[in-house]
Amino acid sequence: MSLVHNERTKLTATYINGVAIAVFAVGSFAPAIASLNGVGSLLSAGNLIVLICLGASAALHFLARRTLKALRHDD
Repeated sequence: MSLVHNERTKLTATYINGVAIAVFAVGSFAPAIASLNGVGSLLSAGNLIVLICLGASAALHFLARRTLKALRHDD
């Protein structure tokens, strides 16, 4: 039974980490690349959104890491 539990836990952690990557890519990485290409400005009012997305991405990543602590091992 713990094998099924572990696989479900890993799947959940992978999903959460994937959402963290998406939040980072859309909210932080894309505006930085756009500013390098002259499309936007990194020193704009959107900086707050970039910081929020960076924080949310980090929080989701650490939530995924915490989820993995629920893994069971047979002793």
